[in-house]
Amino acid sequence: MFLLTYKIYLTIYLLSTEDISPPLIAPQSSISAAISPSSYNQLNSSIPAEEDLALARQIFATKSIDKLISDSELPDHALKKSLGPVSLTALGVGIVIGSGIFTVIGTAIGGNPSKISDWKGSPIIDLLLHHGAVAGRPGAGPALAISLLLVAAVCCCTGLCYAELASMIPIAGSAYTYTYAVLGELIAWVIGWDLILEYAFANMSVSVGFAAHLVDLLDWLHIHLNPKWLSPAFLPQGLQDLAGNTIFAPGWHRGFDIPAFLVVCILTAVLVIGIRESARTNNIMVMVKIAAILAFVFFGLSFIHPGNYHPFVPNGISGVLAGGSIIFFTYIGFDAVSTASEECKNPQRDVPIGIIATLIVCTILYVGVSLTLTGIVNWHTINPDDGAPVVNALKRLSLQPGGHRLHFVRLFVLLGAILGMLSSIMVGQYGQARIWFAMSRDRLLPTAFSKVHPRFRTPAFSTIVAGILVAIPAGLFDVGSLAEMSNIGTLFAFVLVSIGVLVLRHKQPDRHRGFRVPGGPLFPILSILFCALLMAGLPAITWVRFFVWLIIGLFVYYFYSRKRSEFYKP
Repeated sequence: MFLLTYKIYLTIYLLSTEDISPPLIAPQSSISAAISPSSYNQLNSSIPAEEDLALARQIFATKSIDKLISDSELPDHALKKSLGPVSLTALGVGIVIGSGIFTVIGTAIGGNPSKISDWKGSPIIDLLLHHGAVAGRPGAGPALAISLLLVAAVCCCTGLCYAELASMIPIAGSAYTYTYAVLGELIAWVIGWDLILEYAFANMSVSVGFAAHLVDLLDWLHIHLNPKWLSPAFLPQGLQDLAGNTIFAPGWHRGFDIPAFLVVCILTAVLVIGIRESARTNNIMVMVKIAAILAFVFFGLSFIHPGNYHPFVPNGISGVLAGGSIIFFTYIGFDAVSTASEECKNPQRDVPIGIIATLIVCTILYVGVSLTLTGIVNWHTINPDDGAPVVNALKRLSLQPGGHRLHFVRLFVLLGAILGMLSSIMVGQYGQARIWFAMSRDRLLPTAFSKVHPRFRTPAFSTIVAGILVAIPAGLFDVGSLAEMSNIGTLFAFVLVSIGVLVLRHKQPDRHRGFRVPGGPLFPILSILFCALLMAGLPAITWVRFFVWLIIGLFVYYFYSRKRSEFYKP
């Protein structure tokens, strides 16, 4: 233990000096009373080698903010500047509303019930509070409205942190770029690797939801196809019709979600063409989607049964946290807004406006839909694996006496939801490709990922690869399993962004900030604490998978990426 402590101390000491050669070694006389000569020889052999010190310097090396901005303006890597505050807000609303309010809201309300207590499916907070496993992840029930208010508070703190960093560092890459400029190369690599996971699983989840809504639209048109090719191959709760008849038993079945696969491929092609065209299309889809949401709330109010709200908090604080943890990944829209800062006409002004406006609009719509959905149907009847809980609730009501007027409301909401899925997937794929692009421009990924299409001026290769990696798993897995993996990545990224604000204020207090988080360190600290609390609401197996992903990333960094970095010294 003494030898290990001394080695760590010596490494930190050498890193704090300008000249690391020759290494400082304490004379034997100064430690002879503490250790024997044989231990002293072992100590000398354990002194960090020159290459170890070079590695240590590299992993903590930060990029100059001024250099990051100048590099982004080079002709071979420059992106077209075409976005304003309205388009940025539409980008954020497009992905936030499109993913959670139509798909994951069902699994957040219903939970992931299990008949057997298992540590893998138990939220971390339950393992800590109950000192043992519980039977599955509890649902929030009607209390999802409380979960959403908690999430809104967290996003308020985190969104302000994003706005401050984005106004200082208007470069593609978002949290990855921020950490590279503030916390060093290794942490930047970890967060970039994490963001790849975050965006990919979020888009897979939404793609599955899109397919579920497409099936519902075909049902409205009285077109019935083989469900084998319209649902994921893996269904933890199985698949049942509205009458409760089993279509597929829980687990794997022979099939593939073709609509989920195709929608990712088509939108990938759209994104290769160009962000201006994509942004215009997205703005239209967002307006239609908001109108559909308002229609659901307005017509659903007359079908609310107050008894469905009792008990309002059926699973206590554990259910509230679990519901918030599941729905949280939909707020990845904040990150998508900041990834677009390099393509903004006036990023110092437009990015903060886009982030805050996204937060306000989305919170109001989320709470309204949550209260309406849990009021018109009992939360116990919502299938956690249902990728279309909102429109299926309308379908149930339309079959009841007096519900015939909801027949066309259901169609309008369906069309709005489908457009919502499209805008959400498109913005998510857009953000993911920019992460690959930024990491490649820093030489941490192969150069091909930062190549810009000569005609469209978009990162075509990274966009295509991201599309392939999302499309195939989207055909295999269910909404809940995919959402859980995205959630922990989102929360982890938010924590590092909040830490970055505190560090940068200490290191560069005089640098110009187009926007500054009010209240000093209060909001960044609250963001860190709240995100940690929501992470505790995720199942233990999600944590295990997340750490496995990070370990794989560290291997890739050590054996490949660090040797390509501009800070590498062989």
